[in-house]
Amino acid sequence: MYLEHYGLAEPPFSITPDPRFVFLSERHRDALAHLLFGIDKGGGGGFVQLTGEVGTGKTTLSRLLLEQLPEHARVALVLNPRLTPTELLETICEELHLDVDNVHGRSIRGSNKALVDALNAHLLDAYGKGLRVVLLIDEAQNLSVEALEQVRLLTNLETDTQKLLQVILLGQPELRDMLARPELRQLAQRITARYHLTPLGPTETEAYLRHRFAVAGGARFPFDRGALQRLHARSGGVPRLLNVVAERCLLAGYARDLPVIDAATVERAAREALPPRPASRPGWHWGVAAAAACVATALLVAWWSPRQSPVAPATATTMAASKPAPSARPARVPTLNEAGIAARLQAGANTAAVQQALLRSWQAPATLDLARCTPSIAPGLHCLRGQGQLDALVVIGRPLLLPLRGVEGERWALLLGADATEVRLQVGDDVFDVGRVLFARHWDGQYLALYRAPDGIGSAVDMPAPLREWIAARLGGAPEPATVRAFQASRGIAADGVVGPETMMALAAAGDGPRLARVLD
Repeated sequence: MYLEHYGLAEPPFSITPDPRFVFLSERHRDALAHLLFGIDKGGGGGFVQLTGEVGTGKTTLSRLLLEQLPEHARVALVLNPRLTPTELLETICEELHLDVDNVHGRSIRGSNKALVDALNAHLLDAYGKGLRVVLLIDEAQNLSVEALEQVRLLTNLETDTQKLLQVILLGQPELRDMLARPELRQLAQRITARYHLTPLGPTETEAYLRHRFAVAGGARFPFDRGALQRLHARSGGVPRLLNVVAERCLLAGYARDLPVIDAATVERAAREALPPRPASRPGWHWGVAAAAACVATALLVAWWSPRQSPVAPATATTMAASKPAPSARPARVPTLNEAGIAARLQAGANTAAVQQALLRSWQAPATLDLARCTPSIAPGLHCLRGQGQLDALVVIGRPLLLPLRGVEGERWALLLGADATEVRLQVGDDVFDVGRVLFARHWDGQYLALYRAPDGIGSAVDMPAPLREWIAARLGGAPEPATVRAFQASRGIAADGVVGPETMMALAAAGDGPRLARVLD
């Protein structure tokens, strides 16, 4: 109905999941990096906990996680956790393709001991083959205390050096309250990583809407500034509610032949689509509430403003792709298949182009030798060779040099951008997109990165005062080991409590410098 009216190829705000429309805010990227790190590097086993309000994107993240699983991972996915402990064990066995009706010629349904024995044998066999087994439970707040205790007991299955099962719990905020109960303290102590998804902020709300509209083929974004503010206020920044209200706005705009959607249209759409808000109380209660709302808004603005830089590339790219333009849209970046990327890697033997491109992006002298990559390659500019996961590097948000495997050996590529499904690369002078799964076949996790920070990286004992102050300002406290470990864990860095080059690069991520783009074409 409204597609032709707004120049769209498909509905932009459908609530059905579609990987092409995925928008990862900074917090979503952090959360996904946590989950992937827990699976790929979390050799200690135990629990990873991800919580968030309804509609904030937990299920979307779980789908992305399943699409990006390492080859050595096997997952048992539990979507309906309203089960007895025995039913939960049976479900886990079935998800791992264990025939519970025929174990040594008999059914083991209904027997906790037999089910646990079968799981233990399967996990030991997987361990012997170098596989990692992960149990992912969605809507985990619906687990009974007894079922949670059964899950905890499964993490007792271990070898002398490693737990055999990694557990990921996804749930609403009630899950945090459950795990705070005294009777579940043993489980709570085994949670090695916690992450809570919060709704989108005002700037992210705009970027989210523009991103989806652009992916759907729209060239002229229809929501004015007042409409965007009202959309954020009425949805609370919850993506699902944003979709519901924005969809209703497009229908209303089509019905009224509106080229631009204003705040009044959003308010009418929200009243139709959302549950009614509770009536305000008269008198001084209303005045106090209004004053509190003003203070909260001021605090939100103050809190949000300095945090724009980590998501600036996504916001800028999204807005650029969505702003009205009288001329034709720019040419799309080509997306390559296996043969295409192999040909680019074979042709891109000269690495000078991508090295110079990285130096230019940092406004660094072209004479610097990245082959040496000394810790302080120039005053205030540092070089780091490291090993990492793509999502952890995307969270940092800087362009990187990556060695890619080709038929004739390694070829250096420049990472320019990424989203949930694709990676944008430069090899030689060519820029192209490649799917994440195909990209992973050519990249082993090594990277070369530049970042700006004060000089003097070393031990905590001889750290210069300016560097210590710079670190403290970004950590939100003195660089004590506990504070550093918490920051490292939140960024998918080995939590050793030492401010080394990798931690410094993550701390510098909020500063000035080039940013990764979000892949849109």
